[in-house]
Amino acid sequence: MGWLGRITAGGALIAVGSLASCMLLSTSDGSRQATPPAQPATSPAEAPTMTPTPTAPPVRTSPLTGLPEPAPRPVLIVKLDNTRNAQPHAGLKDADVVYIEEVEYGITRIAAVFSSTIPKRIGPVRSARITDIDLLAQYGSPAFAFSGAQHKLWPALDKASFIDISPNKAAKNYVRDYARRAPYNYFLDGQAGLAQAPDASMTTDMGWTFAPDPPAGGLPVTKARMEWSYASASFAYDEPLRSYKVHLNGVKARAEEDGRVLHASTVVIQYVDQNPSVYFDKGGGNTPQATTTGSGKAIVLRDGRAWDVNWSRPDDASGTTFTLPDGSPMPFKPGQTWVVLLDNERTAHLTDQTALATPTASATVTASSSAGR
Repeated sequence: MGWLGRITAGGALIAVGSLASCMLLSTSDGSRQATPPAQPATSPAEAPTMTPTPTAPPVRTSPLTGLPEPAPRPVLIVKLDNTRNAQPHAGLKDADVVYIEEVEYGITRIAAVFSSTIPKRIGPVRSARITDIDLLAQYGSPAFAFSGAQHKLWPALDKASFIDISPNKAAKNYVRDYARRAPYNYFLDGQAGLAQAPDASMTTDMGWTFAPDPPAGGLPVTKARMEWSYASASFAYDEPLRSYKVHLNGVKARAEEDGRVLHASTVVIQYVDQNPSVYFDKGGGNTPQATTTGSGKAIVLRDGRAWDVNWSRPDDASGTTFTLPDGSPMPFKPGQTWVVLLDNERTAHLTDQTALATPTASATVTASSSAGR
């Protein structure tokens, strides 16, 4: 039995899984007839010259989305609030990759990675945390926008690989939106912010593989939910759109721009070691630190199914690879990817809603990283 677990429906086991001659007819009738007037000699038809069909060059794709990208583009990462007060988010629908990480008191924050599209308005912007330093290093030296940080953390941030475009360096790129309540009203002009970092890293190989079709195997999973003390995130498969509706903290995550629900093409639940850090907020709350280097277990959801995979990142400068149990790469679906950094001590609850036999039946996969240790 794979570490994903088992699926049951109405108490009954319904599934168990581990998660390419021109034939020149020269005829002569041989008859004895008057000799006709001489005719010019006829040469055999020359074979046509075969012109090889030109081969179209391969289309370059973004290493962050798997979608066409003619040339590498600079990377901008923005730290966002992730409470109900922050919703709806501005610009988040255009992110290439979205990370969810736990902070103090069991709430969460978002680190949104932009490259394909740089929105004019992104927010609400919030402060950096210790987890961001190692997490962002795999992108090289991206431009990093955040509202600030606690005093003790600044020396570590100053040594980090990213380019600081916080208000500490470029306050002119931020604005307060007084139609919203502080501190959930701080917004970045993403285009101006990125212009502040002309040396920002370009998109590069992250170790990810993309494919329009899913690999064989996997378990039918149409909903995933993760919970913290004061936060939650869930993803529900939308069959017509073949992507996952995003819910944050119990409500649909919508785009400020058009009110539409955010969708993820691929969802990665990455189990990580998480421990208290040496940093505390003003109220005494400890900031947890998630370790995103090394290796561990993960669950990848795409196309209504889930696969148990392994993740590996040898060092800060390396990208994170996700592989199936046989060692082959786990292909993500092209489009926006959401990565939930989930403490090894927590559990992701996965549900196959398509297996419901009756309105009162349930089909749930309970996935815990401890099962794969």
